[in-house]
Amino acid sequence: MERAVPILPVTDLRLAHAFYVEALGFSVRFTHSEDETTGLLGVARGGLCLTLDCPMTGHGREACVALEVHDADALYAEWHVQVPVLRAPHDEAWGARTFDLLDPFGNTLFVIGPPSGASTAAPVSGVA
Repeated sequence: MERAVPILPVTDLRLAHAFYVEALGFSVRFTHSEDETTGLLGVARGGLCLTLDCPMTGHGREACVALEVHDADALYAEWHVQVPVLRAPHDEAWGARTFDLLDPFGNTLFVIGPPSGASTAAPVSGVA
């Protein structure tokens, strides 16, 4: 299988773990740290995989990652009670239902699912 795994910059792996694992329900795929604050943390939730890198140098900051999901409303219902959400789910003119939130490091998680009333059999794909 081929896939892309976004690498997001973070400033503290403990805080990243609290946000992604404890609040959003991701599981730890791998971790490498000598001091529990810097290093790498790989997380997954279903088919969603992210790598969190502290300190990430030589790359841009304030990253944005799109998470294509089966049901944006279901994740919103779970996540908005755990973390602040920037925008509640809404149908986009281009044919998707989206919401977004910021992690503690300024990275945007842009959640994309099928529009209201559409089948939730598969996540939206090919979204520009």
